[in-house]
Amino acid sequence: MWKKLLACGVLVLVLVLGGGFAYLYFRNPATASPSSVRIEPTEARLARGKYLYHYIGACGDCHSERDFTRFGGPVVEGREGVGFVFPPEMEFPGTVVAPNITPDKDTGIGSWSDGEIIRAVREGIGRDGKALFPLMPYADFRKMSDDDVYALVAYLRTLPPVKNPLPRSRINFPVSMFIKSAPQPAGHVLPVDRSNTLKYGEYLVTLGGCGGCHTPTQKGEPLPGKRLAGGEVFRTSMGTVLSANITPDKDTGIGKWSERDFLNKFYQYRRYVEQGSPKVGPEGFTLMPWLPFCQLPKEDLKAIFAFLKTQAPAYNAVETHPAELQPVVPSS
Repeated sequence: MWKKLLACGVLVLVLVLGGGFAYLYFRNPATASPSSVRIEPTEARLARGKYLYHYIGACGDCHSERDFTRFGGPVVEGREGVGFVFPPEMEFPGTVVAPNITPDKDTGIGSWSDGEIIRAVREGIGRDGKALFPLMPYADFRKMSDDDVYALVAYLRTLPPVKNPLPRSRINFPVSMFIKSAPQPAGHVLPVDRSNTLKYGEYLVTLGGCGGCHTPTQKGEPLPGKRLAGGEVFRTSMGTVLSANITPDKDTGIGKWSERDFLNKFYQYRRYVEQGSPKVGPEGFTLMPWLPFCQLPKEDLKAIFAFLKTQAPAYNAVETHPAELQPVVPSS
């Protein structure tokens, strides 16, 4: 009798677990139909879109070919928005590809509708209805206002179309199953009140992806109490870097910085934008978007600083370029 009950119990457990697995494996991500909106490319909208693409959003940092032998990895001429295959050194769970986002109709987004692009940017759903790998910061871009995402899409349409066929991202199991929970419909998002410095600063920090890079993670999850505390490791063939602590901790973060210190930290790189970035080795390699961010308006940098100063300080001493993790450069 007991053996039969035990066997039934095991069978039920197997069926429940199997059903749960089947649900996770075969389910579709949460999504809404793409909007039918047709965006008019007004002069003001294109100017705002340029700002979002090149500066605060730094879209080209992932979706372009870049020269990482130079400080800040400036975009290679003629390769803006053509896409990029992330190298295996970055240890992603599979092959991750930032696709071609130029208006080329065969290999880019030239045949996509405005609504399909909006859905991909803010909700993480590709044209085929599948979830995008969340290296694309759609969880942050979900908070991008309707006005701003319209401006971004309008500007994307103005990029020179470049034919550049790339493979699709291929994410390893079980991550490929779990990322289906990342996309969420964005609905309508109102514009942020720019007169509210802290709210606007929070908005810019969100669109700039500061939390994603400056918060250390373990197994893909943020470490509790370490938001913006730095120490996230980025491994590349050019060198290994760790993100800095940007909490207002006075000993290991920016707690002792003045607003002027913060502005000057960015402004020092403006000469590289104007004159060209110098050649660098592993000791000068960086993934921090200094070149786009140093061109942000003063008011925006001030708002970012004001918001960062309100965050919880976290003690976390970080060496951003640890010598023991750098590649050996052969002597000449």
